[in-house]
Amino acid sequence: MPPSETAKVLIDGVGELIFDYLIPQGVTVEAGYRVKVPIQHRRVLGTVIRISTDESSSHNLKPILEIISDEPLLTEKLLQLAEWLSAYYCAPLEHVIRTMLPASLRKERSFDKSQKVVELIKLPDEEELLKLEKRARRQHELLMTVSNSGGAVAQRLLGTGVSSPLKALVDKGYVRVADEVVKRDPDAGDSFLPSQALTLNEEQEVALKRILEAAQEQAKPFLLAGVTGSGKTEVYLQAADAVLRTGKTVIILVPEIALTPQTVRRFKSRFDQYNHPVAVLHSDLSAGERHDEWKRLRAGDAVVAIGARSAVFAPLENVGLIVVDEEHETSYKQESSPRYQARDLAVVRAHMEGCPIVLGSATPSLESWHNVQRGKYELIKIDKRADDQSMPRIRIIDMRTEARKAEVKPVIFSEKLREAIRMRLEIKEQTILFLNRRGFSRSALCPSCGHAVQCPHCSLSLTYHRKDDRMVCHLCQYMSIPPKKCPECHDPSILFAGYGTEKVQEITQKLFPKAKVARLDADITRRKGALKEALEDFRKHKTDILIGTQMIAKGLHFPTVTLVGVLNADLSLHTPDFRASERTFQLLTQVAGRSGRGPLEGEVIIQTFTPHAPSIQYARHHDYYGFAEQEMEFRKGFSYPPSYHMIVLLAASKNEKLAQLTLETIHTRLKEKLPDRERFPIILGEVLPAPLEKSHDEFRYQLLLRGANPRVTSQFIKSVLDRNPIPPEVRLTCDVDAYDMG
Repeated sequence: MPPSETAKVLIDGVGELIFDYLIPQGVTVEAGYRVKVPIQHRRVLGTVIRISTDESSSHNLKPILEIISDEPLLTEKLLQLAEWLSAYYCAPLEHVIRTMLPASLRKERSFDKSQKVVELIKLPDEEELLKLEKRARRQHELLMTVSNSGGAVAQRLLGTGVSSPLKALVDKGYVRVADEVVKRDPDAGDSFLPSQALTLNEEQEVALKRILEAAQEQAKPFLLAGVTGSGKTEVYLQAADAVLRTGKTVIILVPEIALTPQTVRRFKSRFDQYNHPVAVLHSDLSAGERHDEWKRLRAGDAVVAIGARSAVFAPLENVGLIVVDEEHETSYKQESSPRYQARDLAVVRAHMEGCPIVLGSATPSLESWHNVQRGKYELIKIDKRADDQSMPRIRIIDMRTEARKAEVKPVIFSEKLREAIRMRLEIKEQTILFLNRRGFSRSALCPSCGHAVQCPHCSLSLTYHRKDDRMVCHLCQYMSIPPKKCPECHDPSILFAGYGTEKVQEITQKLFPKAKVARLDADITRRKGALKEALEDFRKHKTDILIGTQMIAKGLHFPTVTLVGVLNADLSLHTPDFRASERTFQLLTQVAGRSGRGPLEGEVIIQTFTPHAPSIQYARHHDYYGFAEQEMEFRKGFSYPPSYHMIVLLAASKNEKLAQLTLETIHTRLKEKLPDRERFPIILGEVLPAPLEKSHDEFRYQLLLRGANPRVTSQFIKSVLDRNPIPPEVRLTCDVDAYDMG
């Protein structure tokens, strides 16, 4: 008798419960299956993570009750990736599996959408057909409709009063009513005109050749550092095409949903004609669309996965290439458990799959640049734009001078920017205005006592949104009616200070009344499909001036945009974050790169109150390498990433003292167990209030650790946390390779 097989099952729910269960004889179960198992007096769902044939461990085990999925939902490599992610990022494995699988696939019932269709079984002979036409005209019409259409939707037919004729045809054996699965397509109704491969320049050819050579070997990850407009996407397309022709699959990651429609259009236009189906994965899809796209990938009905960070978990097999576009983007970092970095996870998956990975950016992250300098990544440079156009000319406007001249404050448009916009409108060219702050006014202030209207649940000022006539917290979404007088001293002369994209749109329309002005930010894109519509209108030149936040700052390609205006370059510069300078440089360089991407020369106007800041000056000269050298020296001097890895422990609770005490206790335990600094250097900070001291009614304290070896540091932290239970009133999070210092 063969040895009994057992399955190690990860139970759904809070915590990390993993139990062994007996696999019933004659039942096929593999790692990755979804199953129903007993726990005490309950029946619960779980995921099989491992199969064992150890006879000694099968005694007295309860059997699996039911197989929920008809195939493994997670491949062997994805399960390996899940365990790696869990160990590295100190995240519960259950959180990881929950992130990998769409919510619809974790349920017991099927989430497939179906509709009833009428299928033709046979047509009657001519004599019977003539009888039907004379005596049962409606049956005859229905039968002809089904015969001519090849299948009609039963619900529509029933809705027109044909239920009796339909039943009669079924009884006679001419038709049958069956269930048909309906595929929910996020791009339904869109048409994609076939596109052909473009001729590559010399630098692009070198890049493509090196990537394809790496497909034959276990090569290092590639950092493709190409200036904005250098044709990196065309390199991705041709590399993907070559890989797909060998029968392998491709994963493409983009950082923002804003980039997805344009990327999907380019890939579908290129690959649909070659029968290389593309599937899309991102958070803007409905649950049904995400379910169907995921199943297409798992079944092999789609061979290219495009999406935001969660697309790194695309259930593709035989992966031949992974591309991470705009690899520097912080949106690749997940800010809820599991707090993974999709770019770094993509590198790990590529290693497991044995395929090349390309990290592309005009402004690479200092982490990736550090890996190039250490020899872990291979650098490929593209220093020229694909169309041989020069980089856009960048002008810096000192807003201190503009403010002194202005009679009305605040000054939103400098004189030079106004004139540049007017000129573009005259010659029918397009303009992008960038401001990384939405709303109308950023705060409501009392000029008498200085009180600022704050969110009662967060330590954040409320932002005024004029369209809704509401004060809104951009953190917890709390809303209130704008005050008519100061809540503290009751002075009626309350001021709405600062400005956001909503106010900029209003002023732009007043300054240029004949222009077609549109806005693109999180408020506008709340409605499903609004983002795609706005970008399509701009592409078709239905919009002259597009005002937006960072979702328009990178990756988008509009050949007739010749002017980009950055209204306030200082917003991301003066924040309590050691990455502020890097983020400012990247943002300015990326948004500047939207200008002059076609045959027309581009111009960029950057308005700032700190014109001599290094990040602004290096961005002005398109000098990434100069900026990186200076910034790396600064980081190294203070043992900041990328030379050290940073881990942030954050305790949050409605009880402020309890949050502080909990983290101070953890700090004491960590200090007692610190490993030898010579072998494993770990720098332990102090417990301090987080920069955002209160959020969603919780008080927050944080502790920073920096270590040269991230795995050693995370294992050290995990060993201490496992021995020190956290009070139920406190929420403790561990963020490995943290990006958000708030």
